[in-house]
Amino acid sequence: MKTVRIHPKYALIDIKGLILIYLLLSIVTILFWRTVFPEILQGGMVPDILDLGVFFTIPAVLVVLLGASLLSLFRELITRQLGNRFHIRLLAYFILIVIFASLPAIIISSQTVLELARFWKTIDVDAAMKAAQEFALETYSLHVEKVENLLKDQDFDSLMASQGAAEGEASPDLPKRLASEGIMAIQDFALQEDGTWKTLSFRGEAAQELSALPAQQQGFIPREIPRDTDIIRYMVYPQKQVARVLSYHLGTGFDQAVTIIENEKARFELINSIQIQVQPLLIFYFVVFFFPIILMTLIIAISFTRRVTQPIVELTEATQRVAEGDFSIHILARRKDELGLLIRSFNTMVRDLKRSQASQVKAEKISIWQRMAEQLAHEIKNPLTPIKLSAERVLRRWRNKPEKVGEILETSMLSILQEVEGLSTLLTEFRTLSRPLEPSRTSSPLRDIVEEILISYRVSYLGVQFNSSHIAWDIQVTMDRRRLAQVLTNLINNGIDAMDYQGTLEIRTDLVKKWESRYCRLSIMDTGKGITPEEGLQIFTPYFTTKETGTGLGLPIVERIVHDHGGSIWFNSAAGMGTTFFVDLPVAGTTVETLPSKEQGAS
Repeated sequence: MKTVRIHPKYALIDIKGLILIYLLLSIVTILFWRTVFPEILQGGMVPDILDLGVFFTIPAVLVVLLGASLLSLFRELITRQLGNRFHIRLLAYFILIVIFASLPAIIISSQTVLELARFWKTIDVDAAMKAAQEFALETYSLHVEKVENLLKDQDFDSLMASQGAAEGEASPDLPKRLASEGIMAIQDFALQEDGTWKTLSFRGEAAQELSALPAQQQGFIPREIPRDTDIIRYMVYPQKQVARVLSYHLGTGFDQAVTIIENEKARFELINSIQIQVQPLLIFYFVVFFFPIILMTLIIAISFTRRVTQPIVELTEATQRVAEGDFSIHILARRKDELGLLIRSFNTMVRDLKRSQASQVKAEKISIWQRMAEQLAHEIKNPLTPIKLSAERVLRRWRNKPEKVGEILETSMLSILQEVEGLSTLLTEFRTLSRPLEPSRTSSPLRDIVEEILISYRVSYLGVQFNSSHIAWDIQVTMDRRRLAQVLTNLINNGIDAMDYQGTLEIRTDLVKKWESRYCRLSIMDTGKGITPEEGLQIFTPYFTTKETGTGLGLPIVERIVHDHGGSIWFNSAAGMGTTFFVDLPVAGTTVETLPSKEQGAS
């Protein structure tokens, strides 16, 4: 028993491959949120697609795979392959499930992002940042004004001229009252002969002592960070060639707070600019991350539906072949589910049918040979009667009137010879039908043989129009030339007899494919009286004939020859509408087995 798997189809990528792609997609997603997304927040622009080509590689590959799968489905639909409608319907159910499951998530997530963006626009961050900056500037202005007032109210000349510090002061060099006012240090510089400034005296925190005069012009000294962190300095010339620098403390963390305000303002401005890019960012996210999940789901759906429908398709095609008589079919049952159990049950049924068919065929053969023996005995008995009568007539004349035996001798002998010739023809056809036929594997040019046969017919039957223009010149069939001529001659004779020698007989060829093998379909169509349904049931039965002089073995012999060469024969006919006999013969170069049964029918 041959083992086959009819039209196996596999997905372009299996479940393991899709799982690998899913893991890669997850890794890319994590990388995106840890690297690219912070860059988006810092830069405020959607990443350049050329720079992020790696993110679109997986969606592009999945689109190609899905396109190839859909193209395969479309080709199945166009060619109307078995099971494609069920496959498409099942796939449509999966797609609807995917749409119903993903659409709410897409709508909710996108609307959530858009609502957050709209809510962010309702927050007046600009006003808050502006107020914070104005507050910081106003605080700074108050400190500047305080420094100017201290310069007017305090006698710094006497302080710098005194030696040492009073007991209980906050600093060894700076009075406590000045420290409480925010003065951190006072430093005098004296102009030297070489033009440089050198510290003359210093009172206050040692960390605020300057190594050089920070400016030449009287007034507030431009601040330098980190030297002047939380400090403002004011310079005056109390004496000629003497410069005094007053260091005032703005408060701990003043510069840090100002920096925070400025930085956050910049960040809020950046976020405000990102609001414009929310929709492109949302599209980018869905295309790079959500869309591949949809694609993978569709590819899995196609693969899954094919896995479900393929065993059903195999069972359907195998059932058709069993219905045609091929009991050697066997489907591989790799699945362990209910479908696998169904396939194994089908294989068991086919094996039982094959055994049953073998028994039935054996019984039918015995019955056929019994009927053929009875029919042959009847056909032999019929000519024996006129032979016996002719011989007895000659014998009686010889005994009674020997001088007149010549009057009946010739007619009697001719009658005997005619009946003996009929017996010889009958036995030759019976021997052809009954003995084993070794099929020929030679190549025969079909058109050449047809034209050779039709030459004599065109001359002999002028009332019949023979049309062989639809026979391809290059077709060669795997069949013995003599046997092919025997088949054609018998079918042509039957067509001519059915038309009473008046009408059109057309012979044409077509190439067909059956069970992965190429065949030449030879059709012989006549315009005769046709075959009735009752006659069609016995048309290939030995010794059945509708002709007055026929033996009833012509078509059975033709059927035997065709089947022994791996072909099949059947007909299509209607009473009064003519008959077309179809003969499928293997094309030369094609390896085929003898077909399991004939395709026979009449309409």
